[in-house]
Amino acid sequence: MAAGGKRVSCGLDFVSPSDITNALQIATEAKYDFAAMPIAHPRHKRDFSGNSQARRLTAFTRADLILNSSDWSTLIVGKISPHIDLDHEDKVLRQESENMLEQELSFAGHLGLPAVLAPLRKNNTNFARVLHNKVLVSPSNQARYHVWLHLPMISPQTESSQFEREVKGEDTDDTWHWWNNFRSTANFEKKLSLALELTADLPDSVDIDRWLGEPIKCLVVPTHLFMTNKKGFPVLPKSHQVAIRQFLRQKTQILITGTQRHQHYKHYQQYMEHLWQVGYEADPVMQFAQGYEDFLQFPLQPLMDNLESQTYEVFEKDPVKYTEYQRAMYLAILDKVSLEEKDTKTITLMVVGAGRGPLVRAALAAAEKADRKIRVYAVEKNPNAIVTLQCLADEEWGDQVTIVSCDMRDWDAPEKADILVSELLGSFGDNELSPECLDGAQKFLKDDGISIPSSYTSFLGPIQSSKLYNEVRSCRERDKPYYTSFEMSYVVHFRNRTELAEPQALFTFTHPNREKPIDNRRYEVRNFTIKCDSVLHGFAGYFETVLYKDVMLSINPATHSPGMFSWFPVLFPIQNPINLKKGDNLEIHFWRCVNRTHVWYEWCVTKPLACAIHNPLGRSHNIGL
Repeated sequence: MAAGGKRVSCGLDFVSPSDITNALQIATEAKYDFAAMPIAHPRHKRDFSGNSQARRLTAFTRADLILNSSDWSTLIVGKISPHIDLDHEDKVLRQESENMLEQELSFAGHLGLPAVLAPLRKNNTNFARVLHNKVLVSPSNQARYHVWLHLPMISPQTESSQFEREVKGEDTDDTWHWWNNFRSTANFEKKLSLALELTADLPDSVDIDRWLGEPIKCLVVPTHLFMTNKKGFPVLPKSHQVAIRQFLRQKTQILITGTQRHQHYKHYQQYMEHLWQVGYEADPVMQFAQGYEDFLQFPLQPLMDNLESQTYEVFEKDPVKYTEYQRAMYLAILDKVSLEEKDTKTITLMVVGAGRGPLVRAALAAAEKADRKIRVYAVEKNPNAIVTLQCLADEEWGDQVTIVSCDMRDWDAPEKADILVSELLGSFGDNELSPECLDGAQKFLKDDGISIPSSYTSFLGPIQSSKLYNEVRSCRERDKPYYTSFEMSYVVHFRNRTELAEPQALFTFTHPNREKPIDNRRYEVRNFTIKCDSVLHGFAGYFETVLYKDVMLSINPATHSPGMFSWFPVLFPIQNPINLKKGDNLEIHFWRCVNRTHVWYEWCVTKPLACAIHNPLGRSHNIGL
């Protein structure tokens, strides 16, 4: 049941197989990765009358000896009986359903099944309570299986009343609300996820995007959705192809369900494989981000910590960043030295935070392309990186480059620079203290000197992601307060999330900064209009930077530099998820706070309801100066 890699993980659903071994053979021969089968045999009766002898002698399913343990634990998804209804109005039926569910889940645990598929209804509060208790607090072993809640993308009532709804302008059942009620009752338990079934009618793109922010483990594709092409093979309508590709990019598994309507079941699997291969874009960002999707990382603190060689190496592989830096330096050099001065004037360029030298190389290449004379100072505080810089100076650069082993804020430069170049930006622009570093370094920039970058702006936008909420919640350390993990920022390559409104510009910093006194504290309020009914789990942070003139770098989704992977976005979580309605005004207050030794962020939501300020006084997270 492995999901991901360079092929789609696809399963085949069996309604009521007479022979499990034969059914599994059909699935594996057709190249399916797993099979979904009922846990209980539909013709086996169950007695919960209280007669212990009857309970002991009544078998409700087949023996576990039919398959070996390895097959049960890797190839079979168990299906809960569809008639089980723990929220039925009839007390007897409700209790009987609970007994049946207990029996089937117990057997699923006995078999070691990796997942259990259970239908989700509109009324599901008691069902959520029972399932949550089963996967969370089972008395002996915690349940090893995950539960996939099976529900349609659009409810049958909505599909059947579509015309009437359009005429009257009325709302009908939204299955997302079924799910939201269930997962909220179950406290966002991460072992409870979704098996979302594609319907003949698809919701609009906003609603599909909302589903993309949910923990969907499996996309159920009924065979009745397939058409037949001229060669007799199954194909899906274009709209369904687009939707499936969106989910496949999140490594969602596929489950084919329904009657065989074409020559062989394998053709459905082959078609899904085709959609995956066509939709798979092996771009540099996707390749670089493999394994980092929705993985929380702490932002770097380069002022306090020295980067390791491996970290430098990763950043130096970016195919875009240094090309754009070189272009910016080329334009700046041309502006500083006219054609008439090119043989007589030598400009001074300082790289502050030179690392292992990629910006120095870019500066020398820019000067060569511009056919101008240049003198470079490479300033670096990391003594280990200095070793590399010195070797490069001895072997390649010669006297053209002077290596300076010093913190840029403490260096006493022998001359002032025409151009000051740095790569101190973090995922949120200023979160690795670029303002403080460059404010200290601008003392050795000439009055008419050029700073590269010349400005940068952070962006902030609300997001929904049960996955990231659970990841943050699981980061709690035993010796720290419960709120700590929710008052930190995390660097994340987003995958399983929904953008609830367009990101907005937040803080802007410009260099050189000629203000007196310089104040890098910031406080802004932003209001967002929410696209759809949703749940707020936090805010995504991005940045844009102007290196020089029209040369820009960006990780803001609207202006993202194609192919650039040096920065992943940043996540600012909130402790308590907030239910939002379409059209709601979401208001957030955001602060950048500074004292003599630290910089930190504080944030809070004030509309549509107020929540406590996160990270007051930098109590959970700060950045050392």
